[in-house]
Amino acid sequence: MKLEQTIAAIRFDPALPLWLLASLAGLCVLVLAIAIFRRARGVTWRGLAYAALLFWLSGPALVQQTRATLPDIGLLVIDESASMAVGDRAALTLKARQTIEASAKALPDFELRVVTVPEAGDSGTKLFAAIDRALADIPRARLAGIVAVTDGQVHDIPAQPGWEAPFHVLIPARGEQTDRRIRVISAPLFGIVGKTVDLAIAVEDLGTQGNGMGYGRVAHLTLRRDGEPPETIDVGLGVETRVPVPITHAGPVVVQLTVDPLPGEASLLNNQIVTTINGVRDRLRVLLVSGEPHNGERTWRRLLKSDPAVDLVHFTILRPPEKDDMTPLNELALIAFPVRELFQVKIREFDLIILDRFSNRGLLPPTYLRNIADYVRHGGALLMSVGPEFAGRESLAGTPLSAILPGRPAGGVINDPFRPVTTALGLRHPVTEGLADPTAPWGQWYRRMGVGAVNGDVLLTAGGAPLLVLDRIDDGRVALLLSDQIWLWSRGHDGGGPQAELLRRIAHWLMKQPELEEEALDASIAAGALSVARRGIAETPPAMVEVTDPEGRLAPLKLAPTGPGRAAGTMAAPAPGVWRIADGSLVAFAAAKLPNPPEMADLRATATLLAPLTHASAGSVHWLDPDGAPALRRVEPGREISGSAWIGLQRRHDYVVSGIATLPLLPAWLALPLILGLALLAWRQEGR
Repeated sequence: MKLEQTIAAIRFDPALPLWLLASLAGLCVLVLAIAIFRRARGVTWRGLAYAALLFWLSGPALVQQTRATLPDIGLLVIDESASMAVGDRAALTLKARQTIEASAKALPDFELRVVTVPEAGDSGTKLFAAIDRALADIPRARLAGIVAVTDGQVHDIPAQPGWEAPFHVLIPARGEQTDRRIRVISAPLFGIVGKTVDLAIAVEDLGTQGNGMGYGRVAHLTLRRDGEPPETIDVGLGVETRVPVPITHAGPVVVQLTVDPLPGEASLLNNQIVTTINGVRDRLRVLLVSGEPHNGERTWRRLLKSDPAVDLVHFTILRPPEKDDMTPLNELALIAFPVRELFQVKIREFDLIILDRFSNRGLLPPTYLRNIADYVRHGGALLMSVGPEFAGRESLAGTPLSAILPGRPAGGVINDPFRPVTTALGLRHPVTEGLADPTAPWGQWYRRMGVGAVNGDVLLTAGGAPLLVLDRIDDGRVALLLSDQIWLWSRGHDGGGPQAELLRRIAHWLMKQPELEEEALDASIAAGALSVARRGIAETPPAMVEVTDPEGRLAPLKLAPTGPGRAAGTMAAPAPGVWRIADGSLVAFAAAKLPNPPEMADLRATATLLAPLTHASAGSVHWLDPDGAPALRRVEPGREISGSAWIGLQRRHDYVVSGIATLPLLPAWLALPLILGLALLAWRQEGR
């Protein structure tokens, strides 16, 4: 800041009131008019004398200001969004910043302010929002210009500049770039297990002639699903393509699509997409066969009918064959039990078969019971809730079904009160985990069936004897509930118990729902961090997993215990793509998507988007190279604003007034002799 004095204006401070001064002026004009009319001599000198008198009486003075000049302000905007990390853009940007800051220090009466544009997530690059915030603290009269170092991918460009200063753009590249990308048009969130869903995508070449559209060109697309061997298909450029994805299992299905690179493209980051499709089962078909009416029958029906994902087929055997009373069939109000249709023709269509107090009374021939056993071995599910019939002569334990039962009757029917108790294994098993409340014991039951040696996992006991047993038979599953009195809980007897949740979990475990698997390895990625959770029925699950990143690099991850049978761990996962996690027996996949979809959609360095704004503000576009950035130069308004090797910033010449002084234009010591001299000259001229 420096001080300078300058004449700012002329000010009048009349010695007489304006009305009197105006009257005097009018009188002078009248006198002169009469003299002119009479053609009197000395009119000119008389007029000059009158003018000098009136000018003196008006009090003219020069206003002299002492001004303090203010430095001009330039704004340097540095784009630090995610796309600026592509290639050598960050290094070129740093060098450009250093060059501009150094040249700014060499300019007199100039101040450079620097503002950065941070990563904004899904909002894209908000360059002009950052400029507006910075301009709020800069007087517009001092703004010499704005210099932005960016790749040109900006998502808040205004139609017109909101300032009167040049806007220059420095792009960290050697010219317009090209880029190939995969764009997702539509992707389903869910898919039915056993069916195929379609991903609608488009592969586009940006920055090429016609953006790679309509030329009959193709690209090679690679599909990977849950780490399975890749599949390659050819897709047309610039057109919508539907990629079929089979849903082979329930739970998350991680899908990765990768397209081959375009020669010379800016980056490969958007040459792939990763999406997760949740595999769900279609409506689950459950066959419930009640051997005879009893109090617990309604419990099963109410539970299964309340689940909207379940299609229930329920039969109750009200009249066994030996009670045939010879009533004609056309007079019966009940339908015949479709044995052959259920247990031979359509048995494979059911996801779960429940036999509730069903006994071997000749309704199902051995062939059909053998069909049930084969159905289980080939991936089916069987739940048996047994009562006294299990310990009698008509027990299913004496049929071909016994080959898949986890226990055989021994000890008969036990009619002693007891409370179901969760075993140590049951505390960790997902079917019964978290159901027991130590402060509120479950209500009593009064009847159970004795069994001998059991196979599988015992989750509930009664007086130390098995009560609930789960077992795996080849590809299928079996559950055996050795009491028919769980219905007491549904009525709140003796405090009740978690009847609905327990039965729901048993049914869903039998139908292989992923969230109820005993051994599970789950992984997810959020905010650049990989989270791994291991669940198992062992007291101590594996403490180490092996992580494979999208580039194929291996890294160990240590898991810390978080509870009985549970452990978890986290690690950084910055690279987008599919991450594979394995512990030797289980494998999980996690999808790391690009952190900023708008920012990564187009990775070219381009001047196309910002060029109209730079032209509207009389600015310029410069491409950066390793040799450095153009230096700053001050230019006067109206001159060329920039050159190929320099960036022009306008001189604004703004100032503040620090002092004001007045100088009379006609002081009294000069005015009086002047007026008298002019009057004498007029008198002398008139006297000739």
